[in-house]
Amino acid sequence: MSGEQDSVAGARTKKNGAAAGNGAGHRRLVIVESPTKARKIAPYLGGGYVVESSVGHIRDLPRGAADVPAQYKGEAWARLGVDVDNGFKALYVVTPDKKSKVTELKGLLKDVDELYLATDPDREGEAIAWHLLETLKPKVPVRRMVFHEVTEQAIRAAADSTRELDADLVDAQETRRILDRLYGYEVSPVLWKKVMPKLSAGRVQSVATRIVVERERERMRFTSASYWDISATMDAGEEASPRNFPARLVAVDGARLATGRDFGSDGQLKASNNEIRVLAEADARRLAGALKQRDFKVASVEEKPYTRKPYAPFMTSTLQQEAGRKMRFTSERTMRIAQKLYENGYITYMRTDSTTLSESAISAARSQATQLYGKEYVSPTPRQYTRKVKNAQEAHEAIRPSGEVFRTPGQVAGELDTDEFRLYEMIWQRTIASQMADAKGTTMSVRIVGNATSGEECTFAASGRTITFAGFLKAYVEAVDTETGGEADDKQSRLPVLEKDQALTASELNPDGHTTSPPARYSEPSLVSKLEELGIGRPSTYASIIKTIQDRGYVWKKGSALVPSWVAFAVIGLMERHFERLVDYDFTAGMEDELDRIAAGDEQRAQWLSKFYFGGDMGVDGSIGRLGGLKKLVEGSVEDIDAREINSIPLFSDENGHKVVVRVGRYGPYLEREVDGNSQRANLPEDLPPDELTQEIAEKLFATPQEGRSLGTDPVSGHEIVAKEGRFGPYVTEVLPEIEIPEDATAAQKKAAKAKAPKPRTGSLFKSMDIETITLDDALKLLSLPRVVGKDPESGDEITAQNGRYGPYLKKGTDSRSLSTEDQLFSITLEEALKIYSEPKQRGRSATAKPPLKELGDDPVSGKPMVVKDGRFGPYVTDGEYNATLRKGDEIESLTAERAAELLAEKRAKGPAPKRKAPARKPASTTAKTVKAGTTKKAAAAKSTTAKRSSSTATKAK
Repeated sequence: MSGEQDSVAGARTKKNGAAAGNGAGHRRLVIVESPTKARKIAPYLGGGYVVESSVGHIRDLPRGAADVPAQYKGEAWARLGVDVDNGFKALYVVTPDKKSKVTELKGLLKDVDELYLATDPDREGEAIAWHLLETLKPKVPVRRMVFHEVTEQAIRAAADSTRELDADLVDAQETRRILDRLYGYEVSPVLWKKVMPKLSAGRVQSVATRIVVERERERMRFTSASYWDISATMDAGEEASPRNFPARLVAVDGARLATGRDFGSDGQLKASNNEIRVLAEADARRLAGALKQRDFKVASVEEKPYTRKPYAPFMTSTLQQEAGRKMRFTSERTMRIAQKLYENGYITYMRTDSTTLSESAISAARSQATQLYGKEYVSPTPRQYTRKVKNAQEAHEAIRPSGEVFRTPGQVAGELDTDEFRLYEMIWQRTIASQMADAKGTTMSVRIVGNATSGEECTFAASGRTITFAGFLKAYVEAVDTETGGEADDKQSRLPVLEKDQALTASELNPDGHTTSPPARYSEPSLVSKLEELGIGRPSTYASIIKTIQDRGYVWKKGSALVPSWVAFAVIGLMERHFERLVDYDFTAGMEDELDRIAAGDEQRAQWLSKFYFGGDMGVDGSIGRLGGLKKLVEGSVEDIDAREINSIPLFSDENGHKVVVRVGRYGPYLEREVDGNSQRANLPEDLPPDELTQEIAEKLFATPQEGRSLGTDPVSGHEIVAKEGRFGPYVTEVLPEIEIPEDATAAQKKAAKAKAPKPRTGSLFKSMDIETITLDDALKLLSLPRVVGKDPESGDEITAQNGRYGPYLKKGTDSRSLSTEDQLFSITLEEALKIYSEPKQRGRSATAKPPLKELGDDPVSGKPMVVKDGRFGPYVTDGEYNATLRKGDEIESLTAERAAELLAEKRAKGPAPKRKAPARKPASTTAKTVKAGTTKKAAAAKSTTAKRSSSTATKAK
């Protein structure tokens, strides 16, 4: 630990009770992270306690140069916020938005006799408690208060059984924070120089991005294979129940037929096996015909008992996966709802790697299961689930309903909104089911043979499953990933009672063709599962990791699938070639093991960080430390990185052998190939997934000239008119003759001459127009805008019809009025325009009420109808209260009600955008201040960028 951590050095998890402060008039300040939690637990503790929230972290490493205190600005390590030459001491600063909170907490401390730090019961909570201790510098006794559920009994027990801060847990969390800072601040600048500005690298986010990129590469390399079989409907006779059942051809003359799993990603059989036969379409059709009217008999019947044990209670990762599969929640949305449920006392702490239940929880679950389903549905003995998750942090209890008696979903329905209720119900069901009896049944596997008229012996297979006792499935059935061919645990497929040599007939025989499919893209649930499987990161951080890689533009969503951007391909390509260990799965997981050694007190933080950063004897062979450390690795690699090579992603060769590549340029990705020594380029649509960029699509894109499609010559000006694709959509423009600039002109003179040159007329295509079919007449009409409609007879002001960024409108002086359709730009008369201006001006989208683009049913939270509308910033979904802009990959035609509800839920969680207040003017100072102009400009630019980003997202409906 750094020197400022001395106040907790050597401390260990130790009970110290609260008996010393039970005297009359004794006052204690209890600090939690959240205002909601503070309001909830205050009544449980009574009058001797003052409960206040820190509202999360109160200090952190500097976010930029402006946050670095003046006394450190000249230090070489100031940009990192970590003194790497002095024991890796971290420079922590109170964030500007928390200064008033710190002042408030210090004021409250003056009137109390003890301080209770009651932050969350994990590493991050321990670190927040330590930051509070270091910042507030209390002169009263300090106790660490820990609880895992917000119930009166749990809160009182925690207050009566406090401990000291755990220095090892603080060390472990601070090591992670410093490690992530060193990683990000050293590697990210390389990406800025070699790929694109404003990119970022991260210890876990880069590996998560690599997982998504590698899956897309697999899809791009994939070659589909086709194979055939025969699907049959067998008839077991009138007395059988069911009489008819499905079967499928699996072998011909003893040779097993190939299925999808027998083929590799190259479309070929994985291994040369003479016993496997790939049935062609012609053979399948021939055999189907040759088997008609033939007799079949049962060759074998195998029946086995079926037992399925209950699922373990939820931990963080499984909760995120199941909420994603069952309710289509994002990981972030799941954790946000779970946080509210925890803070309001409905469930236990939601960041946990444990599947264990306390004795009281087991008793509550068993009792409730008995009441609801009967004694026979409850497990004979209590079930305890102990699961060692790879790199699991300190054990907590599983996520379950809070309290010693669980409230049923019906009892809490009136207190929760729709999303909260659905998540609570799922947690309650899973917890109850975990203590219930096994599901039991039978499985049957049948082989049926018949001889074709052509002599082949054909073997068909049929399988069935019957559940004779539902057990825990009565309470809960886990969702399955249908894209990977999953089948629900409660699905039954009954077969009739069959005996060996029993005669059967086939009522239907249909040749059935199949093609192999590429591996499915990751969804949020499957990515969480993969990260957990590899031991990368912490389940508690998965939601923020997945959000980060989307916010950074590395990954975007197409439906529920995670699609990597071309920028992600370039970044991961650079990391794999030059910083391979930093994105290696085993190395990243192994680093978690080493960090856990720090948490256990078996490793010193400063020594470990020194070896990682400067190099040293640490980790396995080939680790960052043994390679010379992060600093040396980055500094020694920058000059060796060929930016053009890194930003070139090879795709395929065209019909003429020209190599086609995607180049990631400063302004985005584009296609390129060399033809006869000349570079040919084409713009890439932003919403085209990499694996869908086929040779056919590439040729179509190349066929669209970047200089535009020539439409002809303007008969008035004589200028060529062209149609082009632009960043904001297709448009038409005129090609002006180049201006003549003297060869001896200076750079400033050339710039001034270009600035004075006339600008070409441009006009955006109407939504009803297409760049491939627009005519010269259409283009000239667009370029004729704005059109003068006439003059207002009262004011004399000219009224014009114009097509703007946000749609068609009228303008009279400074007064603008929206038009309903684009066609009105050319058809509206002066009389119609004056009528519009005679009516009161309406604000916002209500100015022109347009019909919705799509109706999606009622929102599960507000209960109001969700519709898709066309807005100023593109299509958006609204329930009348909140508006959420459709994101990249969201298409109106395929937008589902679940996706619309998800977008609205995310917007609703953010709340309405705060209104910006104009800064108060300060009187002119009599003391002159020297301010660097560059700094002021940069700060202004940063604020402007932030404002623009905020405004581009969904806003609350007015």
